[in-house]
Amino acid sequence: MSALRPIALVRTLSLVGFFFASLVEAKKQQRPCPANPFLDPKNDPCNPLRAIASNVLTAIAFSLVVLVGLLQFFNMRKWGAKFMLAMTIGCFTFAFGIGTRFGLHVHPESKGLYIIEYLFVVLSPCAFIAAEYVLLGRLARYLKCDKHLMVSARRITLVFISSDITTFLIQAAGGSVSISSNTLSLAEVGSHIFLAGIVLQFASFLTFTCIYFVFIARVRSQEPETWAMDSAKKWHQDWRALAGAMCFSFVGILIRSVYRVAELSQGYNGHLATTEGFFYGLDTLPLFFAISVYVFFWPGKFIGNGTPPPGPPAAVVQKEASIDSNPAQKEAI
Repeated sequence: MSALRPIALVRTLSLVGFFFASLVEAKKQQRPCPANPFLDPKNDPCNPLRAIASNVLTAIAFSLVVLVGLLQFFNMRKWGAKFMLAMTIGCFTFAFGIGTRFGLHVHPESKGLYIIEYLFVVLSPCAFIAAEYVLLGRLARYLKCDKHLMVSARRITLVFISSDITTFLIQAAGGSVSISSNTLSLAEVGSHIFLAGIVLQFASFLTFTCIYFVFIARVRSQEPETWAMDSAKKWHQDWRALAGAMCFSFVGILIRSVYRVAELSQGYNGHLATTEGFFYGLDTLPLFFAISVYVFFWPGKFIGNGTPPPGPPAAVVQKEASIDSNPAQKEAI
């Protein structure tokens, strides 16, 4: 199973985004807006950001995320690991969401642009998360340590991506109710539904992170040969470097998830949602770290496409070679 088939992800984001945008633009005319939206954006009821988006910050974030996507694509062509394609495509959809802030700088009261921006920025990380799900299963199979996963390697992708799809649909439902509502109470109901989807997604990824740490702990304690099988290599060629990179990436995603939960708990007009610094510092930056770490520790360099090598595990081969090179140990056996 491919990780959230990338083309389907882009198509879904586009359809839902433009659907939401059309609903919002239809309602926009019902709201009184100031003659000059640039005079007091913080108190402008028609400005969803309550600020004028910074073109400088947008350009920096957009360029960095696109660069990561291009470098990941280059690594994929050179080293393989096509199972990471969802993350690479997600880089570009995430960059697209950030890029729409250029439009919001010029048209700060455009709710249509805001919904498209928010949708792509909030939902594109589903692709990052999906790639993480697949990567753990591939790593476990490569090490021939599937038995140490709390969920089998064959099922872990299906289980958690199904969870991602479910939480995506919950968020989409909540957003549609919130945007199309004609009353404040119904809008709040939609906001709460959307928050529930974000919370469930966070809980799902937190569970997955716990499964990962249990897996690593079991391999270290119960498979010492496998744990140390790359000890003779340089540190950046050791499979444990990839394991560390995964941990680093997980932390970035978790920080962003906590921020999004806190943001939505305050509402769309809360302090977190309307302060641009929080968006870049607690959402874009952690996600940038989460995806950029794989530029340097691309899974294909360590495990190829995740297919286990034929024959006994590499750790067993290494142990036998060590015994053959040690006459005293061989004689004792």
